[in-house]
Amino acid sequence: MEKLVLQVEGMSCGHCEIAIQDAVRKLPGIKKVKASKRRKEVVADYDPSLLTPEQIRSAVGSTGYPIVD
Repeated sequence: MEKLVLQVEGMSCGHCEIAIQDAVRKLPGIKKVKASKRRKEVVADYDPSLLTPEQIRSAVGSTGYPIVD
């Protein structure tokens, strides 16, 4: 397992967190994902043999919340 931490802007409520978590959870190889509006981050534990960091970034981006590099 590997861990990816992304800084994400624009989350302002619990629904924002849930939307991002739901999008990432659908990916194969995700073990755990937690979005935090307070910390402005998404933390994902994933299997690198099934999933790339770029795929996780894409799933977060598809929800409309920008990732800060």
